Amino acid sequence: MPKTDSLQGSLDLLVLKILSRRPRLHGYAIMTAIQEISEEILRVEEGSLYPALHRMEEAGWIRAEWVIKESGRRARAYELTTAGRKQLSAEEVRWQAVTSAVGRVLRMA
Repeated sequence: MPKTDSLQGSLDLLVLKILSRRPRLHGYAIMTAIQEISEEILRVEEGSLYPALHRMEEAGWIRAEWVIKESGRRARAYELTTAGRKQLSAEEVRWQAVTSAVGRVLRMA
């Protein structure tokens, strides 16, 4: 049975990819999307996600604004910036290189 956690170094990639397909999500919705799309294999904890969102916002990759949810509660909705789209492309290239390298090691005789 696989571990239900995120792979080291993949959180930025996952968040940026989710926001590229589903703009204006709040943090809990991002966590839920990652878990659902990965078919419950990947799970991101609040203690990892919110510092990452803050860091990505400071880097200019995402922007956030306060919105009122249907429940009447306030939440920060996040969306990708132009710099975030560029970073997503760079993260995807890096991820492909990493997975290719891991594949080579696994195929080693």
